Amino acid sequence: MLFKIGRDIFHRWEGNPALTLADIPFRCNTVFNGTPVKRGDEYLLLLRIEGQQGYSFFALAKSRDGFRFDVEEKPVLLPARDGVWGRYESQGIEDPRATCIDGTYYIMYTATGDYGHRIALAKTDDFHAFERVALISEPGNKDGVLFPEKINGQYVRLDRPIGLGTGSIWISYSNDLYSWGDSKVLISPRSGYWDSYRIGASAPPIRTKEGWLEIYHGVKMTSAGPVYRAGTVLLDLEAPSKVVARCSVPLLSPREDYERVGDVGNVVFACGAIVEPTGEVKMYYGAADTCVCVATAPLQEVVDCTLNHNSQN
Repeated sequence: MLFKIGRDIFHRWEGNPALTLADIPFRCNTVFNGTPVKRGDEYLLLLRIEGQQGYSFFALAKSRDGFRFDVEEKPVLLPARDGVWGRYESQGIEDPRATCIDGTYYIMYTATGDYGHRIALAKTDDFHAFERVALISEPGNKDGVLFPEKINGQYVRLDRPIGLGTGSIWISYSNDLYSWGDSKVLISPRSGYWDSYRIGASAPPIRTKEGWLEIYHGVKMTSAGPVYRAGTVLLDLEAPSKVVARCSVPLLSPREDYERVGDVGNVVFACGAIVEPTGEVKMYYGAADTCVCVATAPLQEVVDCTLNHNSQN
């Protein structure tokens, strides 16, 4: 397979950024890191908004084509202010990832408080009424994504705990979504590669005939600071702790001004993707922690790239 020199595998929508501060109908600082779902012919984006107070919360945007969105007038989920949830969400809620299982939408997000980051789980049927389910990690963990089906009778998730300063992607299992265990390191940063400093899960895994396709973010530290890119790994369908292939090259890198300049420069950070009936993948990503963008690619081309540029280092 031939790949065009100088181009990313994912193609940026010509109308990017899809959402900016100017599109939000209430005062805020930035909008970024939205997780998508498609219900019938309607696309929903659960957005991370950073308010002017400095903490983050969630708002909802809707679209008929997956590119042009309208944001609702009010936020749909704010940080809790009392009880156990208030204690661990005192500094905001961040980076939601939505997965539909048996008709219910589960949202893994980061609860941020005085004791650090924890993965939290909520559920909803309509993206307006949310039920908090549980805090499902210890401090120092984030980037939780839930597989869209049970595997061998268990729920499966990916996450990114920090150990000795290193951020690797781990895999864990649960019988009830509350208690998680049998945790194993899945993939780690690779010295000399685009993801040499830190990695984390981005989109909920996508089932393909070649395996579970996980779009993840990788960070390389440079003299000018970190650079966030998007890459892929394929996991075995029946034993997802087994890596089938890991792409040695990124599939999307910060190149445009809106990806390079913002609150956090040089960032493309996906929080979800939708596979269309045509086989096209729409990936939704935050750019420079300042806006929301869309990029597309044929699913099979993404899988082939992962297999053809395989490096499991």
